[in-house]
Amino acid sequence: MSIHKEAASKKPATACPSTFKTFSLAVQALVALERHSGKCSSGDIASYLHLESTLIRRVLKTLAHADMIESREGRDGGYRLKKNASDITLAEVYSILQVHNSISDGMLDATTGHCFAAEIRESFAGILSEIEESTLKILESRTIADMVEQTI
Repeated sequence: MSIHKEAASKKPATACPSTFKTFSLAVQALVALERHSGKCSSGDIASYLHLESTLIRRVLKTLAHADMIESREGRDGGYRLKKNASDITLAEVYSILQVHNSISDGMLDATTGHCFAAEIRESFAGILSEIEESTLKILESRTIADMVEQTI
């Protein structure tokens, strides 16, 4: 859970949406960077992943703000990994994007206005905490390098 709190402080105000789709796109973008010797433009990554370049730029901007990747402008610009792919866990990516918000916000927002709302909200909060712990444990055991190896 410390990963979650550390990442929360690094999230920019104009970050990409916190969804499982965004998480998937971020992982794929990081795999693409590693597979292309660590440097690609956002247009190249978008083309490679068959995506709209605006969406991938938002994802890349969030990863750059968290110091996972670096961006350079200009003719020789592009994005590159700031650390070795074997040192980037999927838990870090998940936490940077604050994906847990997409499920927890929806569940907790739906627990208002009735006689047992506070109790069910507390129960859901406990369940969500367990889900996040389990998710982070699994994602901590996998790296971008693992994903690259599985896609070759």
